[in-house]
Amino acid sequence: MADAPSVTTFVVGDCLPWPDDSCARQERGPLDSGAITIAGSRRSCSIRKISALGVTVGTDLVPALGDGASIELANGQRASGKIAWTGPNQLGVRFDETIDVLALLNRKLVSQERERRTMPRLEVRCAVQVKCGGQISTATLRNISARGLQIEGHELPAVGAYVSPFVDGLSIPSGEIVWKHGRLAGIEVFDELSWTSIIPWVRSLVRQSAN
Repeated sequence: MADAPSVTTFVVGDCLPWPDDSCARQERGPLDSGAITIAGSRRSCSIRKISALGVTVGTDLVPALGDGASIELANGQRASGKIAWTGPNQLGVRFDETIDVLALLNRKLVSQERERRTMPRLEVRCAVQVKCGGQISTATLRNISARGLQIEGHELPAVGAYVSPFVDGLSIPSGEIVWKHGRLAGIEVFDELSWTSIIPWVRSLVRQSAN
């Protein structure tokens, strides 16, 4: 049986990867491992979300706000910052200097075996149209991975419905609505999205946000 894909989220755009109460995570799975060093003490942690500006980690440490911290990712990359918030078994570190998320994504892909390279989960915000039968719904794409996407909108198709998502600049296979929670829904695609198609699309999103 293949290993379950990581649900660690890479946030596209210059925003802090703090928890979003309006978007409770529906997907479950393993997180990328890492390490956090605070006051000279190094501890293992899990990487929940990471962006150019900061990182949310899972840990039982409860440091003081403003404490210096260093984050080490599984690929060996390190970033320093300060504790921005703490919560039950997790905390947020705001980086002292921005990191290159695209470079981080590339390093993660290169670290995988070529024939098993899988695009990690990306948090984005862009328009998506969802066709179900003869109806088309307009929604917001919240995150996307090789196996599916999470969308937000009004009057989305019911669980079990077969749908065709359309996103400008990216070809997405048809799929099935596998969960719904309020205005949120998860689509599992029938054919895995290739990282070779997602990376150029992500680069275009980054260029657009920079302009």
